[in-house]
Amino acid sequence: MKLATFATDQDPNPRVGVVTNHDGAIVDVAKALAAAGLDPQIAGSMQVVIEGGADCLATIRSAAEAYAGDPLPIGEVRLLAPLPRPVQMRDCMCFEEHLTGSMQGAMRLTGQTEPPERSRRMHEVFKVRPIYYKANRMAVTGPDTDVHWPAYSKVMDYELEMGCVIGTTGRDISREDARAHIFGFTIFNDFSARDTQGMEMESGLGPSKSKDFDRANALGPWIVTIDEFYPDNAAMTVRVNGEVRSVGNSSTMTVHFEDLIAFISRSETLHAGEILGSGTVGGGCGLEAGKLLADGDVIELEVEGIGVLRNRVFAAKQEEQV
Repeated sequence: MKLATFATDQDPNPRVGVVTNHDGAIVDVAKALAAAGLDPQIAGSMQVVIEGGADCLATIRSAAEAYAGDPLPIGEVRLLAPLPRPVQMRDCMCFEEHLTGSMQGAMRLTGQTEPPERSRRMHEVFKVRPIYYKANRMAVTGPDTDVHWPAYSKVMDYELEMGCVIGTTGRDISREDARAHIFGFTIFNDFSARDTQGMEMESGLGPSKSKDFDRANALGPWIVTIDEFYPDNAAMTVRVNGEVRSVGNSSTMTVHFEDLIAFISRSETLHAGEILGSGTVGGGCGLEAGKLLADGDVIELEVEGIGVLRNRVFAAKQEEQV
């Protein structure tokens, strides 16, 4: 199923919906459950649905298929981030092609002729263990929202990623059992203030204000459950103002979601409702393409089998850099 969180002009409260009719309509799950004589609160939020597990999904599927009411046209609802406030977000580095391409792009941006030592060290670490940082779960936004750039940055960039939504809580999860802990997948745009990021990475602690600003983490347009989609071979396309900027493929992942789940859950509980970002697909950011975002650009990220995540970015008045 494709599961969305949405609101309407008549009811601004977030609701869970099943996307139907070739992504052209949405069934209000609460209404479908009520029509079937079931408690709508079993789908009170996406987090509740995730925690409800396979039984909850089966009930939602049956209720949506049996619902006699008309689905809502997708254009008449406001799609929100499918998981508006994730339990946790970790952004990982799964594509070696991006690791190499972004280093080369950063050298072009700064005029360097040799890669910095920290980049060489990151390559060495990447070859022996997964790399990730904790992303800002409070900075999540959804599809078709405007992202206003922070005033301390002049260099606006997008990053095309997939978000893996954890469905079953676990600890010390084996790689063989990892898929059983996945709820589904969404698209993740990891907006990045590149000029600020360049300074921050020199600290050795990873990104902070280059990623931590309002609406910096765009998710959507919905979650596709793992029974219908797994990113073995999915085209990943970037368009800016309708122009194709890059085309990659999920098959080029060097580190897979099973590897991430097994690594992250070592001596640590991985909770239902957490999101693991895949990291950027090779070529999937402006830094690599050598063409960054401009004021008013519309950025579309498409993952075959999931859908399209669309946002518009606006530059801000400048202040002293931080």
